[in-house]
Amino acid sequence: MKFQSRISHFLFMSHPNKWLIAYNSISASLWTIVLFNTIFLGASLGQPLLFDKTNKITTAIQTLAVVEIYNSLVGNVKSPIFTTTTQVFSRLLIVWGICQALPNSPANSHWCYITLSLSWSITEIIRYSYYATNLAGPVPQWLTWLRYTTFYVLYPTGVSSEISMIYLSLNEASAVLGDWYKWTLIAIICTYPPGFYMLYTYMIKQRKKVLGTKKKLQ
Repeated sequence: MKFQSRISHFLFMSHPNKWLIAYNSISASLWTIVLFNTIFLGASLGQPLLFDKTNKITTAIQTLAVVEIYNSLVGNVKSPIFTTTTQVFSRLLIVWGICQALPNSPANSHWCYITLSLSWSITEIIRYSYYATNLAGPVPQWLTWLRYTTFYVLYPTGVSSEISMIYLSLNEASAVLGDWYKWTLIAIICTYPPGFYMLYTYMIKQRKKVLGTKKKLQ
């Protein structure tokens, strides 16, 4: 047991960068699977078969993001614990609170499930690839540009898709779990506009900071 403990300490504490590079690289690869499934299965099968074939693996991959809460909590990354937890649990609400808890919700067979999967997967492939590359060495300019530009489109489409998923599930939530769940979902929808505004404006400031600095250096 002591030997295993030392190995764990070596991998995760003594060399946190190696752990983070591995986690971000694996996450980028997993979200590539989601993107592949959404594009090719969506084109060949369409809805509702796309949901039936992909919802479990998408749920599993998204659930892996709870590791980010741990990384923030122990200081492996600089992301604020509150912001990280909020973002992760908003995603978990969709995959567990809608896709798994309400499998017959009309949202699951709607086009918003497709735009949700596309927005999430493209965002995460870019984000995790950027993080992994940044930890390993210099980041290519094109990847930095993607990281701090694509959010202009992907954040609005992702958030609108999440809201659509929740809204279209309200009646099913009431029928399956009761009115308390329906009103809980309604309350959560109300938190999206201020949360989106804060995150969106933050990313705009970060874009100016990062890309503006690169331009000055050139």
